[in-house]
This record gives sequence, structure tokens and C-alpha cells, in this order.
Amino acid sequence: MMGNIRTRKIKVDERDVCYFTGGHGDPLVVVHGGGDGARAWKKNIEELSENYTVYAPDLPGYGHSQPLEGDYFIPEMVDFVDEFTRNLGLETFHLVGHSIGGGIALGYTLKFPQKIIKLVLVSSMCLGREIALWVRVLSIPAICRAIGKAVMAVLKVVKWVAELILAPVEFVLPMSVTKIHLGSKLTTLKEQTTVFVDRLSEIMVPTLVVWGAKDPIVPASQAYTAAELIPDCRVKVFNGCGHSVYKQRIKEFSLLLTTFLC
Repeated sequence: MMGNIRTRKIKVDERDVCYFTGGHGDPLVVVHGGGDGARAWKKNIEELSENYTVYAPDLPGYGHSQPLEGDYFIPEMVDFVDEFTRNLGLETFHLVGHSIGGGIALGYTLKFPQKIIKLVLVSSMCLGREIALWVRVLSIPAICRAIGKAVMAVLKVVKWVAELILAPVEFVLPMSVTKIHLGSKLTTLKEQTTVFVDRLSEIMVPTLVVWGAKDPIVPASQAYTAAELIPDCRVKVFNGCGHSVYKQRIKEFSLLLTTFLC
């Protein structure tokens, strides 16, 4: 329990999925980024729940949600969001996505436009080819596999020690195979590999693109490019903020979303 926010579990394709929910009003679904699970949005969820019924799932392989089988990226995550929302009985809803979650939200809106009331993209992937060099380097399969094995080995020891000391408190690994695989599929050494620039003109729902002016991962220029291509699009760039502007300006960010979504 986080304030008035409840933790719930639901079956999605026979797999356990954890999500946070609370509030009242129109449904708002939040898709977190590739670095953290839904808990990264806990303060924002509390703020937004004053005006909306918020649903924020841990994507497969994150937090307390079971992973999908095999390799998966944007299309499989889009299908997951669809199954998750259908199981909750949501016919239409607002959709917010951050980073990789923004790419998933874009893919979902393009596939199921009739289900989206309004769309919010926060430092979203898939809006342009450019991305930080360190992300591109980590996309090299050999490097990704080597780092992944080393990191997971260390974290499993940390998990064992933490649960031994803190039992019965459950310790959630901050890194997972899913995070490593998603990172490797995001780019090549040259650029982002999955982009929806050529399809942005198809997005007919009102859209808000939010960015941090000092985002070290994806440049804020991609927000302005998106605004030129999406027919009904607004842009807000926060000065002095990085890739996770929703954490850095919680009050301002929540007010911005509430004003846009109303």
C-alpha cells in the first residue's frame, strides 16, 4: 500500500502481473520505462489518482510480474498492455508512457487507436534514430551478454543476502534478464532500430510530448519533431531536467498532465 494506492495482482495469459491502482475518475494507464518497474511512478500515481483511476502495471519481467517466454520487445509488450487492460474491463483510457514505455504506448495507439482517449509521451523512445552512445554500445550482443551474466550473478548474491537478513521481506532485483534483452533490442551501434516517425501522422488522438531539456539519453529535439508530425500535439520541455522529468518535477508534471487530460 502506498498512501491511497493499492497493489494488486491479475492473470494475463496465465502469468501473474503486479500493478498499482487507486483514485477515481477516468481510467489512466501508465507504462513505465526500461530501467524501473511501476514503483518508480509511485509518487506520480498518488498525485494523479486525485483526478483519475490510475493503473500502472509492472511490465513482464519487471518488479513482481512474471516474464513472457522467449524474446520480446515492442509488439509483444503492446499485446501485453492490450490483454492487461481488457482483463481489467477497460474499453477506453488515457495512456502515458515513459522511455521504452513511450515506444510501447506509441505502438499501442497505432494498433488500437479507438481505445485511447489521450496520449502522453515522456522522453519517449521510437521518435527518432538518435540515442546516447553508451546505450548503443550496450546494444552490442557480445557486450550485452557478458555484462548481463556478470550483473545477474552479483545481484543474485545480493538478493540471497538481503532476504537472509531482511526475511520475510522480499527483495526485488533491480536488474533482470528482461531489462538486459530489451536494451539490446533497442538500438544498434549506430542508432535506434525501432522508430515510428513515418507513422506519427496516423495518430489522431490528442497527444502531449514531455521532455527534459538535458535528457542524456534521447535528445529533446525529438519532441519537436514529433509535434510537427502528430496532427494534434502539444510539447512541454522542462529546463534543467533529464530523462526522468516525471520524478524531477512531480508537482509540475502532474499538474501538466491533469490540465491536458481534463
